[in-house]
Amino acid sequence: MLQQPSKNVRQYLIVTGNYWNFTLTDGALRMLVVLYFYQLGYGALDIALLFLFYEFFGVITNLFGGWLGAKWGLNRTMNIGLAMQIIALSMLLLPASTLSIPWGMAAQALSGIAKDLNKMSAKSAIKTLVPKNASGTLYQ
Repeated sequence: MLQQPSKNVRQYLIVTGNYWNFTLTDGALRMLVVLYFYQLGYGALDIALLFLFYEFFGVITNLFGGWLGAKWGLNRTMNIGLAMQIIALSMLLLPASTLSIPWGMAAQALSGIAKDLNKMSAKSAIKTLVPKNASGTLYQ
């Protein structure tokens, strides 16, 4: 008979499952944008430029993410990241004829912010699950 996992193990499983699911949806969003604009005839450089906002807003989020995590808490920043990712994915639910470059870039920007909020929260949350006297075990 299996025992119920401890609270720390349950938290670890929730955070890890959340991060894995987020990684799948983030990759799917980027692939949808790439394939859609490729199908429209855009070249590789044009498509790569669509991701400028994604990367730029990711950098901005990383600059302020630690402060947000300390102010609002890791759980809240993770949930905000998940909500923003849902909004970014929902932005692509419009009819294909209405999708434009600025709209795709805005969806990517929102997704970049969401990704870095989620990543920062997940990595920091794992650190809180390790006992204080065993912090070196994270790197083994």
